[in-house]
Amino acid sequence: VDHQQADWVSVHEQICQLLIPIRTSPPCPLSEEERKHNMEQLEKRQKHIIELTSRLAQQFILDGKHEQALPAALHALRFSTEVYSSNSEQLVPPYLLLAEASAGAGHPLQASKYLSQAEWIVLRTPDCSIVVRCKLQRGLGLFCAAEGNLDQALYHLANEVYLASATFGLKSVEAAGGYFHMANIFLRQNKMDVANSLFTEV
Repeated sequence: VDHQQADWVSVHEQICQLLIPIRTSPPCPLSEEERKHNMEQLEKRQKHIIELTSRLAQQFILDGKHEQALPAALHALRFSTEVYSSNSEQLVPPYLLLAEASAGAGHPLQASKYLSQAEWIVLRTPDCSIVVRCKLQRGLGLFCAAEGNLDQALYHLANEVYLASATFGLKSVEAAGGYFHMANIFLRQNKMDVANSLFTEV
């Protein structure tokens, strides 16, 4: 009951009406053209739900409501799997949302599993986009920082900055997030000069 209530509060109330046409079987028989049209409409609705649930999960995380973010992120992952297949790089963002929500909700082991899934997909996708690779490195870095493994966190965040800088430029906005999180870690290590230098860079 608690899980159902969390699901309802988190996301189901918002997507309930959107699920009806997805779960309803079309009348038979259909012509080839009608079938194609129905499949296009189905995929369009599923992508809309992915976008909506991802946005909701992100908002709950930003609000510190990590438990409520989990059902929304799970829906995003489920529909991403249906639309893109289980090995697509499109699954990495939902896995990262699930990892962040799980870590924030006090489930580090589950967060680690989600991060491993995301990392495995990226490793198996040689042409994976730089944006997705950057998001993965940030997710790994923030998780390591939350676990107190600051050196490993800096390693992943430095990788994020390197990837972003190599693609978008040293002074790019895309690299700023990595600098910011690295600065926070140097603050925790009482390395004020380095931290201030990175904050200035941001």
